[in-house]
Formats: sequence, C-alpha cells, structure tokens
Amino acid sequence: MRRVLARMAGIALLGAMLLAGGAYAWIMGVRAAAPPAPALAYSVEVLDRDGRLLRPFALDDGRWRLQVQPGEVDRRFLDMLVAYEDKRFYSHPGVDPLAMIRAAGQMLLHGQIISGGSTLTMQVARLMEPRAARTFSAKLREMRRAIELEARLSKREILALYLALAPYGGNIEGVRAASLAYFGKEPRRLSLAEAALLVALPQAPESRRPDRHPERAAWARDHVLARLKAAGLYNEPEAEFAARQPIPRERIAMPMLAAHAAEAARRERPAAQTHRLAIDAVAQTRLEELARERVRELGTGVSLALVMVDNGSGEVLVRVSGADPLDAARAGAVDLTRAIRSPGSTLKPFIYGLAFEDGLAHPETLIDDRPARFGAYRPRNFDRDYQGTVSVKQALQLSLNVPAVVLLQAVGPQRLASRLGQAGFALSLPPGEVPGLAVGLGGVGVSLDALAGLYAGIANGGQAHALRERMDGAVTGGEGTRRLMSQVAAWYLAQALAGTPAPRNERVGRIAFKTGTSFGYRDAWAVGFDGRRTIAVWVGRPDGQPVPGMIGREAAAPILFEAFARLVTRPVPFGPPPREALNARNADLPPPLRQFGRMAGRGGVGDGPKISFPPDGASLEHLAGEPLALKVSGGTGRLTIFVDGVPAGEPALAATYFWQPSGAGFVRLTVMDAAGASDSVSLRIREPAGVADATGLLSGR
Repeated sequence: MRRVLARMAGIALLGAMLLAGGAYAWIMGVRAAAPPAPALAYSVEVLDRDGRLLRPFALDDGRWRLQVQPGEVDRRFLDMLVAYEDKRFYSHPGVDPLAMIRAAGQMLLHGQIISGGSTLTMQVARLMEPRAARTFSAKLREMRRAIELEARLSKREILALYLALAPYGGNIEGVRAASLAYFGKEPRRLSLAEAALLVALPQAPESRRPDRHPERAAWARDHVLARLKAAGLYNEPEAEFAARQPIPRERIAMPMLAAHAAEAARRERPAAQTHRLAIDAVAQTRLEELARERVRELGTGVSLALVMVDNGSGEVLVRVSGADPLDAARAGAVDLTRAIRSPGSTLKPFIYGLAFEDGLAHPETLIDDRPARFGAYRPRNFDRDYQGTVSVKQALQLSLNVPAVVLLQAVGPQRLASRLGQAGFALSLPPGEVPGLAVGLGGVGVSLDALAGLYAGIANGGQAHALRERMDGAVTGGEGTRRLMSQVAAWYLAQALAGTPAPRNERVGRIAFKTGTSFGYRDAWAVGFDGRRTIAVWVGRPDGQPVPGMIGREAAAPILFEAFARLVTRPVPFGPPPREALNARNADLPPPLRQFGRMAGRGGVGDGPKISFPPDGASLEHLAGEPLALKVSGGTGRLTIFVDGVPAGEPALAATYFWQPSGAGFVRLTVMDAAGASDSVSLRIREPAGVADATGLLSGR
C-alpha cells in the first residue's frame, strides 16, 4: 500500500513538475512574443502655471479619462487597493497561480464564485480589450494579454493604467476623474472613507454608483473597511470613524476654470494632450467668484470681464469672461476679454505720457480747461462743466477732456496710435480711417486684454511686454519687450494715477488707476496697477446696447478695487523715481514747462520753433565723444532742449545747439520756446561701421 501511495505521489509530483514546466515555457513564450502595449486616449487637460487642473475635456465618446501616476495618488489608497485586489501584485508575472487555485477551490466548494482570481494586470488587460462574455477561452486570452503587458511594462506603468482605466460608474473612468466627480478634489489627499469607496466602486461600478445607489455604495465601502482592518492596515477607531462618514450623493461637475482661455489654447494646438497656461488657478478662482457675485447686481443682459497681467513678464494671470460661460442671456460663450470695444477715457494716460516724454508738459505744468474748438470738433467734459486752469496731473486725475485733446493735438493722434501699435497693442479703426483727435476720448476700438497690457507697460517703467498666455513661451502679438514711453514719463503717470479719486469707501493711493465710459453708456472700464500686477475690468452688454447711467467710476472701479482686495492684503509699492525725473513744484519748473502754451503743437505753429536739422526720422552716425548739432529756427525767447523728455541744459538763445548722445539707439529731441510752442523729431543714432566692427571683435561677439 505504501508503495502504491508513494508511486501515486511520485506521479503527481512529476505531473505537477511537467505542468509547472509547461506553464513556465508557455509564459516565457508569451513574454518573448509580446507586442508593444497599445496607446490609450486620454482627456485633454489645460493646466495652470503650477500644474493645477483648470479644465479637462471629455473624450469624443463623452468619457472622462484623466492621466494619473501612482505618485499623484494618496499612498493609503494604493496600499488598500493592492491589499484588497492583488496582494502579490509586485511579485507575480501577470497571473497569480495561487489566487487562481483559491478561486477555483471556492467555486467547487460553494457552487459559486466567492472571490475572483484576476490580478490587477488581468483587470487592466480586460479594461483595455473588453470581452464579450465570461467564458474560459476569454479568461485564457485575458491571462495571455496580462503576461504580455508584464513583459513590456513595469509594475508602476501597469498600476498607472489601472488608475486611469478603472470604471467608476457612468462616463467616469480612473481614480482621478472619480475623485474629482465625487469629492471635488485631486486624489493626492484622500480620507480613509474616500479611499475605501474608491477601492470598492470598480467591482460593480453601476450598481454601486453613489449618486444613484448610495446605500449599496456605503455597504461596499464598509465591506472594504472591515476586510482591510482585519488585514491590519489601520485600527478599529479609524475604521469606525470612516464608516460614519456620509456617502456623496451627487456628482460634482468637472473643473471649468478659465473656460475661454482653455478653449483658445486647445484650438491653437489641437494635437496637444496637455496645455500649460500662465494663469494662476487660485487668483482665477477668486476673480471668477467675484464676477459671479457682481454680475447679479448689474441688470438683465449686462456682463463683465476681467484680465490680470504680471507687469514684469506680460503673463496673463487671470482671464475672466462673464460670470458663466453657459449663460446665453449674457453671451457667456463669447470671450469678452478679446472683444473690440470703445475704450472711453482709458487711452488718456498715454497721451499724457507722450507729452511728458516730449518735454511738452510736466505733471505740475498748468493747462487750461476751457471751451475749445478744433475745426468742427468741439470736445466737452463728461459733466459739461470746465475747471479753468489746472495742473496737468489734476487734468488727468479728473479725466478732463479738453486738456487731453489739446495735448493730443500737440503729440499727434497718428503718433499716439503708432506708438501703441509699436508696443504690440494696435488700435482698431474702420477700414481707410486714420487716427484723429477723437481717439483720445474713445473714438477707436481696443480690447480689454490690450488695455491690461498697455497699463502693465506703464507700471513696468515704460516697457511693454507682449501678452504671454502659455508657460512654453508663446505670446500674443509678437515676441519680446517694446518701448511704450520713457521711464520718466511712465513714473510721472504712475504717480499721477495713484492720486485719482477713489470710489466710495475706498482709499486713495491704494492703486494707480483710470476709468472710462464709452459714448452712449455702452462700455464702462477701470484699469489699475500696483508694483507687480495690472487688472483691467470691463462692464457692459455684449450686444453693444446702451445701459443708461452706467459709467466706469461707478460700475467698473468698485469691481477693480475689490479684485485687488481679494488677491493681496497690501499692494506692492512702485519703485523709486528715475534719476532724470524732475520732482518740483510749478514755480520751480523751467519757464517753458510752467504753463502749457495754447499755440503749442508738433511741427511748429505760428512763430513757434522749428527743428531744421536733423530731419525727423533721420539715421545719424555718431562717434563717441563728439557732439551732434541741432539747428533751430523761429521761436519766442529762450529755447529749452529736451532729450527723451529730459531737459538738456539751461534755456538759451541760439540757432545751433550741440548735444551728446548717450549711445546708439532711438532718441526723441524736442525744442520748446518761452511761450510753450514746440517741435520734435525722432532719430536713430548708430555707430560708424568700422567702430562697430572693432567693438565686436574686442568683445568677442
């Protein structure tokens, strides 16, 4: 009898060895012939500057499937998943023989499936290639595919596939999409109750959906908690506390921050899987909340938009177009931050900036605010009243129309439009139209983001950056930094705008800002900046219909101040004044700058001075150390020469002046007489060719 038993044992052992050897050979053969792992389609994601999700886009069939790596998921969830689903995941070759034998034994003993023998790798294989029926041959194909996956992918890569493919009910696939849909957060930090629910749902995703079957979802979660507590993953009090947590009964909408910016990024690069924008998700969230709160107070059909730009880089940190992109009554589908509208008085600071740069005026220069006619054009102030003689700074702070038009006539509307265009923010005019004096009061088109970029240029010392939407370097309107105005002119403007009367219950000087109202009360604007950021606000009807009584100071300025208050506790101060800035009272200014002459004008008016050499637009060679001649004719009394808005020496009586350029580059020369009349030319100074070549050789360029 013993010999028979021994012989049977030997035969069984031999059979087991042959079976094991055959299985090993089969597995090795499958691994050797394994095809490459198939590529998966994932939802396109738009991220903020720090990698936070702004908006995902569903797949073409409506499913949400978001990429996720194990390192981006709570470690406790991963430990629970492996302990519950596949405790030998990190050691088996894709198929776990012990689990298969256990599952088969349980089925024979109980007559039904008690626990499955599928590994996580086998589940990934089934999710990637769904089987039509649960047959033995289908199971063998699943096992073969799992072994092939193990041959081509690491355990971490296989786990990442499971985390992306696991079904969670409806059109939700993967743990990341499930965490966002049921908990409204990324899966980096999950509570014990949340982790247990996410482990339990893929077993029966439709019958356990928490938004449809919360009782079943709670039962499944508690089953996972009890089983893994027995396995020693956590203690009794933790499990009891987790079991008392409520089950989420509603799905949360996927994030839709910066909806229009996300749509634009996807249209721009349709083949990209991930888009990284310069937007700051925290600031975007706060200003979108502000927009939702304020739009309810604005009336039927009225919407608003906000743009925030970093002064030093031109990066668009916030772009809010309306309160809700799905609100058809307020044209929510239209990106109002890029819409061309009439800017009202918001272009006035750039008129003053050019006047400061040309040496035509100083913030303390006196100017008349009286009725004036420019041909058939007769501008009036908003309140139909006049202030008499005021300082240029006060004229800007009070947004007086007549002084702005007088200064625009002096600097030239075409030059204003050209300068803004050269800075990367071209004004919009009807075909065939040329800029006229009405440009200064809003008779032109401009977008909200262009205004934000222009004001950021003032805050950045006169250097305007092209708007940067992406973190990969792509910009709107060209590359690099461009000169908007001189550093001195920009500093004068910042100081003047910081003194603009603030809205009710706000403190003057908190930010530098300007408001504007377009003709017919169609657009209300407010643009402000501190030492770091610029925010622009627009309020109006998207269809362009008037909103009686809507003005920038009352409709847009309070939103601007509230936006700064929600983002910063204390605005960043402006930098120190440039060395060339003239900080003086009116009485201490050079005589030509004390009172702006009524006959002032570019190109000379009446008996005003005229620069006869060099001509406007000339390109002159200059050898270091040698002065250049400036010839002037006409003018009243002593003449003052300005180089880029800075006086060059004391007023004098002469026909020829000599001045020393500071180096190669562009420069603007202005001559002003004692009556305030002036003339200006723009020049390009370049080094002689031989000198430039020698310098290049010496410096190794």
